Amino acid sequence: MSAYFTPDLFRFLARLKRNNDRDWFIAHKDQYEACAHQPALRFITDFAGPLHQISPFLVADPRTLRGSLFRIYRDTRFSADKRPYKTHLAMRFSHRGKDVHSPGLYLHLEPGGCFAASGLWHPEPPTLLKVRNAIVTHAQEWRAVRKLLNWDDAGKLSRPPRGFPCDHEFVEDLKLRDMGTAIEFTNAQVCSPRFMATFAAACRKMSPLAAFLSGALGLPF
Repeated sequence: MSAYFTPDLFRFLARLKRNNDRDWFIAHKDQYEACAHQPALRFITDFAGPLHQISPFLVADPRTLRGSLFRIYRDTRFSADKRPYKTHLAMRFSHRGKDVHSPGLYLHLEPGGCFAASGLWHPEPPTLLKVRNAIVTHAQEWRAVRKLLNWDDAGKLSRPPRGFPCDHEFVEDLKLRDMGTAIEFTNAQVCSPRFMATFAAACRKMSPLAAFLSGALGLPF
């Protein structure tokens, strides 16, 4: 069994962070293909089997465009930061037709900052309302999965949202605007031949939260 990713991935991303411009990237695009893009597509392809065992409703899509792999190019249209490239590699495993804001699974690879995650990040108000209603309506189920929450939420409300009781058992959870869980990996773990199994185990551990949030939004899991 060979590793999908090697230390070359992290060396390339570190160099890209220091040389984040179009000319440098074009000159080193063959390195990006060899150590990042192609290995990531192989990883996504091979993760389809383990993913189906976790949830048959999430998709591992190895297409280069509109698939599971995020583009390396940053969207700078509405940003003051005009650096053209992301300095990490990221993949999402979502419900078909849903974007990164849906409660699927996520993999982030960056030098010294690798992790798997699942949850809802910056959901729209109607989505957040459905989750809050589910927390109140299915309190027993929520009690069993809320221990997985470990995201910091700087945007947490100071008061309970309108229409929800101030004395509810999970009032602090009802104040959350982002809710999710993450499991960190070392660079060495990512470069190990066992990383597929390591990532799949992390996804299984996070899956009860993904299942609850999916059910709150009427999505199968």
